[in-house]
Amino acid sequence: MRLISNDDILSLNISPYDCVEWVREAFMMKSECQLPAKMSVHPTGNDFFTTMPCLLPQHIGRFGCKVVSRIVGRVPALKSDLMLFDSRSGELLSVINCDWITAMRTGAVATLAIRTLRNSHASTYAFIGLGSTARATLTCLLESCKDEHLNIRLFRYKDQAEKIVSEYAHYTNVAFSIVNTSEELVRDADVVVSCITDASGLLVEDERLFKPGVLVVPVHTRGFQNCDTTFDKVFADDTDHVKGFRYFSEFREFHQLEEVLKGAVCGRVDDTERILSYNIGLGLHDVLYASRIYDLLSE
Repeated sequence: MRLISNDDILSLNISPYDCVEWVREAFMMKSECQLPAKMSVHPTGNDFFTTMPCLLPQHIGRFGCKVVSRIVGRVPALKSDLMLFDSRSGELLSVINCDWITAMRTGAVATLAIRTLRNSHASTYAFIGLGSTARATLTCLLESCKDEHLNIRLFRYKDQAEKIVSEYAHYTNVAFSIVNTSEELVRDADVVVSCITDASGLLVEDERLFKPGVLVVPVHTRGFQNCDTTFDKVFADDTDHVKGFRYFSEFREFHQLEEVLKGAVCGRVDDTERILSYNIGLGLHDVLYASRIYDLLSE
């Protein structure tokens, strides 16, 4: 049994392009996997421990289970680890630090959803919640859109927005701006990405501020309940992830992202549809990432 650290994973220099392609591949094999719904327990408040198992297809021969937790006051607040097994022999192959995997697969899923569901002339991307998930999403998005000019709008929080502007200054096809209110953030934005992990209420009280053609990606699902019943379409990684939402039965139209990628249903039909994409990542993505990383390090 091998212990794989975050440094071991970083030594592989896995590209953001590969990260996005791995989640695309995972969605395409989803119907061949055994993927029980994730289960969460809550010690106190909004703290949680979430268990995420997945059995990959037989030709891959891997089973994994990730445990991700959020504890207020811990640095970082979000942490995760994964046990990877050989599903044919039952052997425990590795215990893997999943901090990088969780961030990058989440950013890659958000990027894949954006590129699949955004309107055809999208140019302004608004971000709120500027931690590791937002950085992973920005990295995957910018690496995937090198031939486009992007206007990135950041919601000010402490000095995080200024740090991101500095960190991504080497991208010559990006113009950054920083705003102080949620109204400024979403007004006229083509894509709104929320990476906050805790929200006690609505992030934007008046959903009419979201323009026709907007795509809203609430990575951690919180803060956009007023959009659930008013937006034209809702997409998600998996039905089980959202069927417990208060307004699930009132979604105007709902599909899984997998169905769009496979061509079974249309994603965006025109540039006026307002779309929600609750694509936060599956245990499937974590286990496929872990399996690929284990194989790369074994080589």
